[in-house]
Amino acid sequence: MHRYRTHTCGALRASEIGETARLSGWCHRIRDHGGVLFIDLRDHYGLTQVVVDPDSPAFKLAETVRAEWVIRVDGRVRSRPAGTENPDLPTGQVEMYATEIEVLGPAAELPLPVFGDVEYPEETRLRYRFLDLRREKLHKNIMTRGAIIDAMRRRMKTQGFFEFQTPILTASSPEGARDFLVPSRLHPGKFYALPQAPQQYKQLIMMSGFDRYFQIAPCFRDEDPRADRLPGEFYQLDLEMSFVEQEDVFAAVEPVITGVFEEFAEGKPVTQNWPRIPYAVSMQKYGTDKPDLRNPIEMQDVSEHFRGSGFKVFARLLEDPKNRVWAIPGTGGGSRAFCDRMNSWAQGEGQPGLGYIMWREGEAGAATAGGPVPISNVEREILEKLPHEKVSDFIDSHPIGAGPLANNIGPERTEAIRVQLGLGAGDAAFFVAGNPEKFVKFAGSARTKVGEELKLVDFDRFELAWIVDFPFYEWNEDDKRVDFSHNPFSMPQGGMDALNGQDPLTIKAFQYDIACNGYEIASGGIRNHRPEAMVKAFELAGYDEETVKERFGGMYRAFQYGAPPHGGMAAGVDRIVMLLCGVTNLREISIFPMNQQAQDILMGAPNEASPRQLRELHIRTNIQEK
Repeated sequence: MHRYRTHTCGALRASEIGETARLSGWCHRIRDHGGVLFIDLRDHYGLTQVVVDPDSPAFKLAETVRAEWVIRVDGRVRSRPAGTENPDLPTGQVEMYATEIEVLGPAAELPLPVFGDVEYPEETRLRYRFLDLRREKLHKNIMTRGAIIDAMRRRMKTQGFFEFQTPILTASSPEGARDFLVPSRLHPGKFYALPQAPQQYKQLIMMSGFDRYFQIAPCFRDEDPRADRLPGEFYQLDLEMSFVEQEDVFAAVEPVITGVFEEFAEGKPVTQNWPRIPYAVSMQKYGTDKPDLRNPIEMQDVSEHFRGSGFKVFARLLEDPKNRVWAIPGTGGGSRAFCDRMNSWAQGEGQPGLGYIMWREGEAGAATAGGPVPISNVEREILEKLPHEKVSDFIDSHPIGAGPLANNIGPERTEAIRVQLGLGAGDAAFFVAGNPEKFVKFAGSARTKVGEELKLVDFDRFELAWIVDFPFYEWNEDDKRVDFSHNPFSMPQGGMDALNGQDPLTIKAFQYDIACNGYEIASGGIRNHRPEAMVKAFELAGYDEETVKERFGGMYRAFQYGAPPHGGMAAGVDRIVMLLCGVTNLREISIFPMNQQAQDILMGAPNEASPRQLRELHIRTNIQEK
């Protein structure tokens, strides 16, 4: 018999009844039922109920074991008594009657329970991560992560991609975040950088004549952590293709991502024909470049209805051509209580408030207004054409705008807004005004809040979309200069003609993202593979040709010797796993994450280097007093 087990704790079935077996695992839960001990013995594969009664030679030792002790159990497999079967367990038809127990690893008092799913402080969970990982939900998430990565690999190879590994120690690169630097012992005063992404290497792979590359790539960025971005490191499904245009990349990637989501969605619907949403349209409709399309709300520009209106706050704002008024339709939100709640929420977000119009049925609208209901010219024309006996029905049922904005702009403008937004009685619209560049983020948050509060969002689905036509450059207000807005190695739409003749801030790029349920899960582009275009693109962002040669020498040289048109992208493995596991924090799908201060409190990193290590690296620390 094997030293530790003949079966795993998830393997015994009715077919083994009557056999002698040996199991090893953790004491998940121990119950004393009138002197008979029941031990739920757990390992990676499952759980088996072990029974120890006073007649068993193992009973005396069994009385001493505690939760999370590791034990070996020998015994006979028998069927559970009638009525005690557990259909939720694969082993639920049987139990093991223990004849011998050996303690393999006693456990001290636990700092957090393994049984159950009680929430514990982050510091405790990460300090004792090895215990945290024993918990059923987290353990399952980590295994799901591995299965998702396997599915990605399988599908990429089916699409004809070859897996390569690119270097971890490389040169610093302006990818948009801080590098992690690694001092060189052999080259005093010089540093390697951990790769923010394999961007240059994967393009050089295309220069080398390989056609389709991918890898599950570790990436390192010295950024502040958030719930959907781990500090320090993350993983991405990185890919590149030669002799392709944007549509070719879409055709290769879409079935991979769709297939992975379908495989792990547990029956939830997954988008089949992904929409293509231009960046500018996404910002205007959804207030973000990573829209949650489970929320059906689409914002609209209603500026013309407020221009020159009696609502002077908006009318004066619109005298500046940069300013606009956007409406957020709220189907079913036409109650005073809900509108006041949204207004209070906006004030809590640092806004002066959130203007709104409610639409009610005719009689309700009249009662609210406290007198005769004013009608618009559109409504008057309808009334004139109706038979006399239908007029009162129309007035009673026709939506009437209510609220301070409706009173200020009048019934005709209110009706025009209602018609444009497609709203009816019982609905509302909320308004944000000013320069869209400044209010767009708040508008997007308001859209999300309205959709969730009114229960318009279908959370049980995965909505995927391509976001396309990103601006190539953006204005860096801090440095007062043009800067890359996305990936500096992408091809500008219009090529050299655009770089030479257009206002840089109007140039679009062949750059694209994949959005899913409010998260950016992938980003990529068609690459700028002509050296003169590469130099010009960086020149507009403030880098001269010598700087380009110095910082991107490998790629610059490669472009001189026959560079194929190429493009690709990278999908965030961590965020995809997070979505498919139904959690909102990457800590729940990462095996040994850092805390929110970018510390590994389990291993004690970062820690101080010894004087000898610093001498070998020719480094002296200069820590500033706080």
